[in-house]
Amino acid sequence: MEIFLTYLKVFAIGGLICMLGQILIIKTKITSSRILVMFVCIGAVLEACGLYEPIVTFAKAGATVPITGFGRSLAKGAIQGVKEMGFLGAFAGGLTATAAGIACAVLFAFVFSLIFSSRTKKF
Repeated sequence: MEIFLTYLKVFAIGGLICMLGQILIIKTKITSSRILVMFVCIGAVLEACGLYEPIVTFAKAGATVPITGFGRSLAKGAIQGVKEMGFLGAFAGGLTATAAGIACAVLFAFVFSLIFSSRTKKF
């Protein structure tokens, strides 16, 4: 029963984050790329203020997998980098913490660009 509750929390929090993004896309004129950047910044700010860790403790992958989790990883890496290397660690730490995710995104984008051909959407 405990695993069911864990999955329910993951789904609920992850779904809530995605739902907020979809509501912003539908109800506002904000472009989806700006919403993406806004969510990354929200994740980074919440991590910097120490407010994202309780969410991750509660929702686990439901809070780390969405794009806000990427902002959290950037901020967490930057904070750790500053502690270890000083000011320049803010840049190096964020990149080090997210390097695997960025590399996978680039690799999969390349592979899928070879497999599929893109075309403009016709209305």
